[in-house]
Order: sequence, then structure tokens, then C-alpha cells
Amino acid sequence: MARAVTPGSRQPWLGFAASVLVQVAGGTGYTFPLYSHSLKKAMGYKQRQITLLGVANDFGENFGIIAGLLCNRFPPWSILLVGATCCFLGFGALWSAVSLTFPNLHYWLLWLALCIATNSSAWFGTGVIVTNLRNFPHRRGTVAGILKGYAGLGGAVYTILYTSVLHGSSTKLLWFMTVGVPFVSLATMFFVRPFVPPLETNHPSEQRHFMFIQIASFFLGIYILVYTIVDYLLPLSDAVISVLFGVMILLLFAPLAIPIKMTLFPSRTEDDNTEENEPLLAASSSSNDPGDAQENEQLQAASSSNDPGRTQEIEQLVAASQEIVPLLAASTTNDPENAPEISEAFDLNALLAEEESGTRRRRPRRGENFEFHQALIKADFWLLFMAYFLGVGSGVTVLNNLAQIGVAAGLEDTTLLLCIFSFCNFVGRIGGGSASEYLARSRSVSRTIWMTATQAIMVIAFLLYASDINGTLYVSTGMLGVGYGVQFSVMLPTVSEIFGLKHFGLLYNFMLLGNPLGAFLFSGLLAGYLYDKEAAKQLPDSSTCLGPNCFRSTFLFLAGMCTLGSLLSSILSTRLTSVYQNLYAAGSPRTPRAPLR
Repeated sequence: MARAVTPGSRQPWLGFAASVLVQVAGGTGYTFPLYSHSLKKAMGYKQRQITLLGVANDFGENFGIIAGLLCNRFPPWSILLVGATCCFLGFGALWSAVSLTFPNLHYWLLWLALCIATNSSAWFGTGVIVTNLRNFPHRRGTVAGILKGYAGLGGAVYTILYTSVLHGSSTKLLWFMTVGVPFVSLATMFFVRPFVPPLETNHPSEQRHFMFIQIASFFLGIYILVYTIVDYLLPLSDAVISVLFGVMILLLFAPLAIPIKMTLFPSRTEDDNTEENEPLLAASSSSNDPGDAQENEQLQAASSSNDPGRTQEIEQLVAASQEIVPLLAASTTNDPENAPEISEAFDLNALLAEEESGTRRRRPRRGENFEFHQALIKADFWLLFMAYFLGVGSGVTVLNNLAQIGVAAGLEDTTLLLCIFSFCNFVGRIGGGSASEYLARSRSVSRTIWMTATQAIMVIAFLLYASDINGTLYVSTGMLGVGYGVQFSVMLPTVSEIFGLKHFGLLYNFMLLGNPLGAFLFSGLLAGYLYDKEAAKQLPDSSTCLGPNCFRSTFLFLAGMCTLGSLLSSILSTRLTSVYQNLYAAGSPRTPRAPLR
């Protein structure tokens, strides 16, 4: 059961810091370009087979429907435990194939193993994102941007691990992901816990803490980018590599500084909150009124249901009643004549009955809590899905073929290209979440306007790719990474704001299916087919293609898809204008109460 906390409590921040580590470790879905060439060589696959394995990579990473269903019925630690198990089994099978421990594994068995391996990211992401958005419901864009940003940065962390520490060994990388990632999950999963957030929405320390994490994550991203460039240009000794890698690990643990600081140096605000709440809670717990006791028992019985969305709502009512009832009792002591009126006004049973009957009378409006089937019949849901599908589907096509794109352009080492994409993906996620949060709060601007703008930038990037102008490969990769990252950080809070937090885990995981769907259609069926066709033109029975024609037609097609996506997201932004004006009229999001059953 979720526990109520006072404003400024350190427990949610400890869970948030643990979630950051889980997200970085769960960035295994971005490592496919690091070992795909080894799979291709060890198993003798053609490019189309590799691109279909890339589809498996994306399908597993984004298939979180089951995790979304279970996150409302089981605690977060159990969700993370399933993710650790999938990671161990899936990457273990891939390691056995690349290391030739079991060299004759069937292609479709490897495809399934890769699905299971990267599906661990879906379990990790669902466990930490759903929990933290509920713990910090008034900072949804910031929370989503930070967590998805660290997940995107995980690709760059793994790139450094692969090139520097593991000396380019795909076998060692797969072994690390088989054993190391489950260890991180098991070590942190009991810190990721749900809490009932305080009613206060603008605690002075909250914004400072999030700003610190954003700055720390940005410095980490810059450090990784510089580290990769230096390692790419200069030969570094093992001792220097160990020191640089150790500094990176310390920067990864920077969010832990917040709960440590709150433990060692509690602020006066936190002490005042504790002192103010303790007498209220004590007075409430010592009440001898049988009516109050019966109401609290009924509320606690209702909160023991398996629906965390409803549990969190009930516990908020309980927490509110514990704070208000003593004050009301004190006021009735001075004015006994008003006691019946106050008691009647604060009848919790009547409140619950009114909420329940109101839920039955009408369907939820945008901004309230939707059931899954109610969201599926809304035009906003499908507009957001299609815009997201076209944006991330186009971006993931380039990501899955990034190594081959670099080779076709004449690069011998494509790891720098992957690092640039990962860094810019991280910048897009952090920046998109923060910028959309600022404009939503200050100007009530719908978040999806950022999808419109960044997909227009992605169109320019695809045209630069297709033109094959000298010196634009890294620039277009960076532009594409930023646009790709923004799609994630905007989609997540938008789903929670339009359709509520009650079934957020299921709704946002359904949206994530746009990623593997795009990978299958754009990468597996289109890009792989055109690449192999062009390679056969250059040299019969060859699996390697060189020159701009290898992906030119694919890039032009993806530019058209992003143009359509930008148009759809602009239509959605227009439709949501009134919704955001209502949600952010007071400068902070209105948190609607979950419907009670």
C-alpha cells in the first residue's frame, strides 16, 4: 500500500534516484548496433535478416502492454524483478550465439531471444515511470523527460563501456548485459516505491531538486560526448580509461546527492512540515469519535483493493481527513452551535457516494481519468498515436541501420556516430520535457506543439541524409537524435494529462507500440529490402552496400512520413488548446480524482 508523505520528504527522491540508475541500465535497447555486426558475422546473416532482428529489438523494448496491465495490481519491485529475469534469459541466449557456445541456434529462436532481452526495458520503464509520475504528479513533463533522458543516455554509456573498457568485444558486452543489468535492478528495486503525494503543489525545494538533476544529467551527457571524441581521436592507456570511466560512474550517481543531503542536512522547511503535521496526526489518531473511526475503517478497507489508482485517491482522502478533522473539532469547541453543520459538511461517506454516482452519470472528460476502452474511442488518442508512430518509427529506422549508414558513407568506425545520436536523443528528451513543462505552466501551450516542430526538423535531417552533402552526416544524425528524443518526452506526460494517471501504465505502453510498428514497416520491410537490392546491383551475392544510393529512397520516404506526422500533431495541438488552458490555468496541473468503483 502506498504511504502518505509530507512535502519535502526524502523517500520519493531516493526512489527517483534509484529509478535513474534502473533507466540507464535498462538502455540495452540502444546497444543493438554495437553487436549486430557480430551476429551477422557469426551466423552468416544478410542485411534484411539483421534489420528483422532490429525489429525484434524494438518490439521487445516497447511491448509493455502486459507490464502496463500488471503495474496496477502488483508493487513496482515485482515489475522490476520480471524485467531482470527477461534480461538474464534473453541476453544470455544472444551471448551463447555470438560466443559460439551454441552456434547452431535457429534464426527465429534468436529473434525471440532478442525480443525477451529487450522486453526487460519495457518492464523497467513501466515500473519506474508509472511510479514516479504518481509520486510527482505536478511535475509530469520534467519527470518524464529526466527518466526517458537517462534511458536514452544509456546507449552512450554502453558505447563507452563497449569501446573503452571492453575493447570492442561484443561477447563481453552481451555477457555484461546478461549479468550486470539484472544485478542493478535487484539492488535498487526495493527503493522504487509508491507514495501518496502531498496536497501542496509548489514546495520550494522540489523545483531546486529537479533543476539539480537536470544540470547533473546535462553535464553527464557533455562528459560522455567529450570522452567519446577524445577516445576516438587519441589512444588512451588503460589507467586513463579507468579514471575517466570512474568519473562517469560518479556522475551517474549524482541524483543520490539529493536524498543524502536531505538526510544529513534537513532544511528548516522540512522540519517545520514535520512539526506541523505531527500534532494533527496525533490528534486524529487519538480521536474517540466512533463515527470518525468507522469512516476511516471504511476508507482503509476500500484502499486495500488491487487498484493503485483508486488506492492512491482513497489515501489522499484519508490524509486530508486526518489533517482537517482535528481543526474542525477545535473550531466546534469554541462554537458548539456550528458542530452539526461542520460534521455534515465533512461527511466522507457522502463524499464517496457523490463521487461514485457522478462517475456513473457521465463519461470522463479530457483531463480526467479514463478507462482503457474509453480512451480507445477518442480521436485525440489516435491522433497522438499516429503522430508518435510516424515520428519514432522514422527515427528508429535510422537507429537500427546506423552502423550500415555509416559504412555506406565511408566510415570505418561508426561508434562516434552512435554516440552523437545517443547524446542528442538525450538532449531532446531532457529539453523536450523541460521546455514543454515550462510553456504548459506559464502559457498553457499544449505539449504536442513540440512534436510538430521537431518532426519538421527531422524532415530536414532526412533530406540532408539523402543529398549526401559532405560534412552533413554528423549534423543530420544529431538533428534526428534531438527530434527522436522529443517524441518520447512529450508523449508520456500528454497521455497522463489527457487521459489521467489511473490507467497511465497501460495507455502509454499502448502508445509505445508505435515504435516497433514503425521499425517493422519502415526498417524491416522497406530499408532492409532496398539495401539488399542495391547491394546486389553493386556485387551479386554481396551483403554490403556502399554509396549514397543504399538508403536514399528510404530517407526520402521517411521525410514524407515525418511531414505527415507534423501535420497530424499540429491538428492535435489545436484540439488540445482548451484542455491545457483548463489544466494549467493556475500554473500547475489540476490532478483529477480517480473514479471510484
